[in-house]
Amino acid sequence: MEATYRPRSWKTLLAFAIIYFVWGSTFLAIRVGVREVPPFLLAGMRFFAAGIVLYIWMRASGTPSPTRREWASATLLALLIFVVDYGLLFWAEQRVPSGIAAVMMATIPAFMALAEILILRTQKLTLRLALALLVGLAGVGVLVSRSVSFGDAPIEKFGAIALLVGAIAWALASVLSRKLPLPKSQVMSSGAQMLAGGILLALAAALLGEFRNFHVQAVSLGAWLALAYLIVAGSIIGFTAYVWLLHRESPTKVGTYAYVNPVVAVLVGYFLGGETLGARTILGTALVLVSVIVITTTPKKAVESEMLANAAELTETRRTSAD
Repeated sequence: MEATYRPRSWKTLLAFAIIYFVWGSTFLAIRVGVREVPPFLLAGMRFFAAGIVLYIWMRASGTPSPTRREWASATLLALLIFVVDYGLLFWAEQRVPSGIAAVMMATIPAFMALAEILILRTQKLTLRLALALLVGLAGVGVLVSRSVSFGDAPIEKFGAIALLVGAIAWALASVLSRKLPLPKSQVMSSGAQMLAGGILLALAAALLGEFRNFHVQAVSLGAWLALAYLIVAGSIIGFTAYVWLLHRESPTKVGTYAYVNPVVAVLVGYFLGGETLGARTILGTALVLVSVIVITTTPKKAVESEMLANAAELTETRRTSAD
């Protein structure tokens, strides 16, 4: 029986558009902000403000507060998403151009695919997937290599490592979110995770001594506007759309934003941020995007279905033998 094609609703398309284009533009906003505000502190302000707004809004509309188990799950996800992923992203953008940072974060679908193979076990490692992962690795190698330069300087090594660690943390959190108990309301779930993330980031900023050298009066209007954009567009709107989609689409499909974000971020960084766009960036970006596109368009080999088929075959064999 052939599967009936069902077009996606306008809400789904709008949610995808938000995580594609809004998130793509936030990389430059981050780079503008971290020029004047310490990275973990800036990230903490962004997510605490967004989280408290969403939490109060949901409570005022009658949504119950998360249970202790749900708060525990939200805090675990916040640690992975906001402290590890976003904290390292903000830190790295002090050293890495915003467009390149977006390209490095585009490796998230690759790590999601690995998580689906190793954790969810809903995907099998095929030759196509293996080759795609190697192509993506080659793209990252082009960006960080000192021998393959094309006349451009490689990105800062520790910044690159931080971005890859952050990408792994995000992919792991995206998969875990399907297994952990979270509030039924996606908006409350987003708010709880961002609120917990903002508090954890503030603690990290305090431990790193970021408060000591921070002076509010020294921050320019441009940096405050960048922070406001990150809070409203990037967090309240963008992250809510992401969580909403994650409960309706597979992690790999939702992860397709990662090959639109880099293109948006590179172009925004080039035209508005004055960042360079050389052969190294173009080749590295192309390799990473080819990798992600192949990964996200690879038909799934459902392990569970295969196991059921094998079990049915074994049952039929036993019945035939008994006959």
